[in-house]
Amino acid sequence: MALPVEFHDIAERVNNWGRWGTDDEIGTLNLITDEVVRRAAAEVRTGRRVPLALPLREDGVQTGMIPGRVNPLHAMVQINQEIFGPGTVACSDDAVTMGLQAATHWDALPHVSHSGRIYNGRPAGTVTAHGGAEFSGIDKAGHVVSRGVLLDVARARGVERLDGGHAVTPEDLEAAEELAGTRVRAGDIVLVRTGQMRLYLAGDRQAYAHPSPGLSVRTPEWFHARDVAAVANDTLTFEVFPPEIEDLWLPVHALHLVEMGMMQGQNWNLEKLSTACGQERRHSFLLSAMPEPFAGGTGTPVAPVAVL
Repeated sequence: MALPVEFHDIAERVNNWGRWGTDDEIGTLNLITDEVVRRAAAEVRTGRRVPLALPLREDGVQTGMIPGRVNPLHAMVQINQEIFGPGTVACSDDAVTMGLQAATHWDALPHVSHSGRIYNGRPAGTVTAHGGAEFSGIDKAGHVVSRGVLLDVARARGVERLDGGHAVTPEDLEAAEELAGTRVRAGDIVLVRTGQMRLYLAGDRQAYAHPSPGLSVRTPEWFHARDVAAVANDTLTFEVFPPEIEDLWLPVHALHLVEMGMMQGQNWNLEKLSTACGQERRHSFLLSAMPEPFAGGTGTPVAPVAVL
């Protein structure tokens, strides 16, 4: 089924192809300049550090809904082995098999395509079985350190968790911005809390996965207008699921990754950060969220840390 006119209209308004040159592979990460990082460092006041990643474990967030995206399968390949002979120092080593987007992760720009294209107008066929992503793979992202802003939509609406199927709108983002007491600015990384993570932390993986609150197809224009560098949230699907427009699947993915060239993150645990921001009475911080540089990867595990 062809994408509707409504989608293409939004795509035209948020498109960044060529904005940073025809050879660009990192999209809105270009907005994280040295000056942006210097200002972000000034957000550190107490040194309080809040981890935002889920543990990598075999009973993680994946339920089989997404084919091939397996939870981490951890194995010991040697245990206290004296590899240099008897009486020498003994070593223990691990190996893991997992989907790169299995737990807390970034989606790289070629993670999705539409109409045969990925970011900056390159052919979707440049993502191959053996080479992965020829262009804009997660290894091209480099340093992802900037000012982070928590937009706590659930708290702004007076609830601990948004209802499944709630589409987070630009109005929701602005209400959360008012609660935060700061304005999202160019080069920021925005973290959107829905409270959906509370279901997974309580042990209900199925309810966490579906139905899920998430970003509305109306929000990419808001992020584009603010020149946001990247967005992450606390859900499995990132955008509202089931979709708000019947049979229009993953439109926010396509608008962010393909049209805007903006990375997005899923399964970020924002619960402790929400508490910390409430206690500190501020919602901006230095955020370090470095991608693991898998060559040609269309995503990567990440262990983000907010420093207040």
